[in-house]
Amino acid sequence: MKKVSQKTLFLLSFSALLFSCATASLPKGAPIVEGFDKARYLGKWYEIARFDFAFEKNLNNTTAEYGLRDDGKISVTNRGYNYVKGKWQEAKAKARFVGADTRAALEVSFFGPFYAGYNVIALDKDYNYALVAGDSLKYLWILSRVKTIPEDVKKDYLALAASLGYDVASLIWVEHDK
Repeated sequence: MKKVSQKTLFLLSFSALLFSCATASLPKGAPIVEGFDKARYLGKWYEIARFDFAFEKNLNNTTAEYGLRDDGKISVTNRGYNYVKGKWQEAKAKARFVGADTRAALEVSFFGPFYAGYNVIALDKDYNYALVAGDSLKYLWILSRVKTIPEDVKKDYLALAASLGYDVASLIWVEHDK
């Protein structure tokens, strides 16, 4: 039997890591919106609630704007006001569909070849409110086309998220005062 070199093991391990980062996943049992119309989803969304994590730490007035790129991918511009630093911050990314673009399973990259899951798991028929799951129970967003969300939609989205195992009590409710 041929012995495998350390370099080969490293390259295989690194390739496996890249592959795992490049494939979107979803918490067990989470639905994906089918019959998705990407053209209707494009535009500006206000972040109503999220779990706190490093990239959005100390941000309020957060929005996401989606556009269609020439290569067919989706442009992503996330913007928020850092209330600790007293200034606006912006991050740009690209998103691509995992499979057909009529299924709301995407992956987003802010850093080169590294992608993370972006899955729309609930969406109203008028494309005004969305519940978005990342690739684990650590990432969840409630989005709206306006700075508020109706109480019944909020209640439904929280119930769905809780049924999937999300700790909805840990959500940060985003201020939109700027």
